[in-house]
Amino acid sequence: MATAEATDLQQYCRDVAERARRASAVLANLPSEKKNAWLRASADRLVEATDAILEANARDIEAAPTFGLSDAQIDRLRLDPARVAGIAEGMREVAALQDPVGEVLEGFTRPNGLQIQKLRVPLGVVFFIYESRPNVTADAAAICVKSGNAVILRGGKEAAHSSRAIVDLIVAEAAEHGVPADAVQLVETSDRAAVGHFLKFNDAIDVTIPRGGEGLIRRVVAEATMPVIKHYHGNCHVYVDASADPAMAVEIVNNAKTHRMGVCNACESLLVHGQIAAEVLPKIAEQLRAGGVELRGDDRSQSLVGEMQPASEEDWSTEYLGPTISVRVVDSLEEAVEHINTYGSHHTDAIVTQNLHAARQFTATVDSAAVMVNASTRFNDGSQFGLGAEIGISTDKFHARGPCGLRELTSYKYIVYGEGHIRQ
Repeated sequence: MATAEATDLQQYCRDVAERARRASAVLANLPSEKKNAWLRASADRLVEATDAILEANARDIEAAPTFGLSDAQIDRLRLDPARVAGIAEGMREVAALQDPVGEVLEGFTRPNGLQIQKLRVPLGVVFFIYESRPNVTADAAAICVKSGNAVILRGGKEAAHSSRAIVDLIVAEAAEHGVPADAVQLVETSDRAAVGHFLKFNDAIDVTIPRGGEGLIRRVVAEATMPVIKHYHGNCHVYVDASADPAMAVEIVNNAKTHRMGVCNACESLLVHGQIAAEVLPKIAEQLRAGGVELRGDDRSQSLVGEMQPASEEDWSTEYLGPTISVRVVDSLEEAVEHINTYGSHHTDAIVTQNLHAARQFTATVDSAAVMVNASTRFNDGSQFGLGAEIGISTDKFHARGPCGLRELTSYKYIVYGEGHIRQ
């Protein structure tokens, strides 16, 4: 890029960040009823403009093959009236959630009479980089504004027309409800250099949230000058314990793997206790193969299930995002936990067991953002946890972990009330 063009791009990015910063100051003190009214009105506007949104989406779908999108990716990109209605309903659900801003987390009075409150406050400005899914545009806007944050949206170029149509509609409702127009901004350029500029503006942007491939996320972490909330990948496990109910194990593993294979909370690795493996593993394999899944296992797994491919060392840590699963037979819960903590991604891991002690030991020792007992890994999701729309799932430990809903987009500050107090 020529020097003048590079300067223009940097200035454009700076202007977007500064406008977001000013908008965040207004949002921090915006009453809940105004934010909720904007969310509901925006939802209505989206439904009313379904035809216009679908027309914009059709342009993205038409261009999708030129971007090399797979059939599954094109399906996630495609909108229809039901999906538009679902996007609108998601905004209404966020409106119905309790506003976290202003919540008093704790309060106490010191012996000297000082009254101290710990108050929940917005983070400020969120820079959100995400994949080509138009519904995520609306979800991110809703969750950020409801939690008092301005958001800069950097969506994939593959969904540019769909995202633009959605943002234009919801921003058009802003002025009617006291929401700053710059509270939600969509980055207008697909130039990758823009991301690098935004990542340097730690004086205007408080947090970056990348949601996409591992390469993108590692680039963001390497270049960001502000905190980043992220997960690199989702190598999720289901461990079938010796005391597991076989029928339950078959259903949970099948759902965790085949319900949706291209998502971060799908099961990618199966561990089965040796005491139950001969009984349950062939049944699980039958179900998975019926769903088109290829199994790659260790020697013991292969001896129990015919025509299973051998697993390599790389398979144990692979997020397939497709119809493949790694399988291993273990001799103890401790061996299962060691495998998960060694090869897993600290995202979501599950145990199937009828033994309460085993369940407690597993949940205490597996180092993941969400640990399931007798439930599919697919439940690690903001809506399934009752959080409403989420902006991502974090495998970090600071400052948020697991599904990032409204509360995860807030921080806190201390408010101190005195009566002329001075420190002696």
